[in-house]
Amino acid sequence: MPSETDPPDFDEPVPLPITGELDLHTFRPREIGELLPEYLRECVARGILEVRVIHGRGTGALKAGVLALLPRIPEIESMSPASPAHGGEGATWVRLRRCGAGHGGTEDTEKSDSPGTP
Repeated sequence: MPSETDPPDFDEPVPLPITGELDLHTFRPREIGELLPEYLRECVARGILEVRVIHGRGTGALKAGVLALLPRIPEIESMSPASPAHGGEGATWVRLRRCGAGHGGTEDTEKSDSPGTP
């Protein structure tokens, strides 16, 4: 058992709350390859089918990584940029498929920007 003076173990995974909003600001682009699909699978398992992925604007590397990865995730039904009120260019709304509802992601440019709206 670690004592109070032991340094923190940064190799241990930190649990993320599954809330339908994933803020990736603290992650590097190379860290999202496993994180994003796992988080979205857990959302589907919990019945959360609308997720706002916050990637920020920054240099654009994290956003580019997210936008390249999302279409390859089978649980994705559609994705669309967030409105300015929900993060604008710094966030993407993702609609997830219910378990067993098919495969392959598409971009949905007609999607409403409010959760729970088709």
